[in-house]
Amino acid sequence: MTLPVIADLRSDTVTTPTPTMREAMARAAVGDDVYGEDPTVNELQAEVARLTGHEAGLFMPSGTMTNQVAIALHTRRGEEVICAEGSHIYEWELGMMATFSGVVPRFVPAPLGIPTPEGVRAAIRRSIHQSPTGMISLENTHNKAGGTVIPLDVLAGIRAVATEEGLPFHLDGARVVNAAVALGVDLRAITASFDTVSVCLSKGLGAPVGSVLVGSAEAMKRAHRYRKMMGGGMRQAGVLAAAALIALREGPARLAEDHRRARVMAEALVNAGFAVDLAAVQTNIIYAAVPDAAARAAAWAGQGVLANALGPDSVRFVLHHQIDDEALDGAIRVLTA
Repeated sequence: MTLPVIADLRSDTVTTPTPTMREAMARAAVGDDVYGEDPTVNELQAEVARLTGHEAGLFMPSGTMTNQVAIALHTRRGEEVICAEGSHIYEWELGMMATFSGVVPRFVPAPLGIPTPEGVRAAIRRSIHQSPTGMISLENTHNKAGGTVIPLDVLAGIRAVATEEGLPFHLDGARVVNAAVALGVDLRAITASFDTVSVCLSKGLGAPVGSVLVGSAEAMKRAHRYRKMMGGGMRQAGVLAAAALIALREGPARLAEDHRRARVMAEALVNAGFAVDLAAVQTNIIYAAVPDAAARAAAWAGQGVLANALGPDSVRFVLHHQIDDEALDGAIRVLTA
């Protein structure tokens, strides 16, 4: 018999709206956002832009869309996008950079998800015989590396390379607020130096839907067209933006607890004999080496603990604000039995 769910650790996207979010959604002032007339969406866009140190923002249904709109803004067909090994824009966005923008990735080595400025510079292509470099994209935190954080000096070094080479610089900030909390800095300390930033509101922050792309006012005007082309015009989207505003204002204060619980779980898994790289457990994500991962994950699900097998011998656990200490303890008991 399958037990009730003790802990859903598949992703931080599985959270449901809080009572405060639901109340805000019910009260939201709305208008037609495709015409730029939804006041709650406009408030959200302005607040994310202010927090990240940018002129303007554009609300979209997903981080995949914000990333791909950014790529369309910055590149021309036949160019390359420099990104770290394992980057979400390649691994989990279904070849969209090639399908929509006609560009391809150029990977750079990234131990713990952190490329070096030297590695990025070496990946730049100018030869007539090769696809030219169109932009540089980073991911912070880096999902596939285990929620790792790029140090500020590395960001500054890669920004310098982008400036010297005249290349656009984009940040996939699906969990960038986690990165800011882990580093103990304001969000703009990470985001202000990028030309565009995708800020996801439905992962660690806990909103039900949505990401905001930020950049210059001129870039966001052009981005509006690409959002429309991708089917991202959501009309009276203020009901979603209202929940996202609550997530943006209340979510960051909870992230340190997610990080603490991830460390507790990771250490418990190591003590139980699982192979976990503790150096990679910097925020809310844990990867464990688990033989026959799919079968193990299915067995845990039958005991009320949900996790994602992301390969034949790898399982990912993601902590979020709806995993409290009681759920954490219950999950650890199941996983380490």
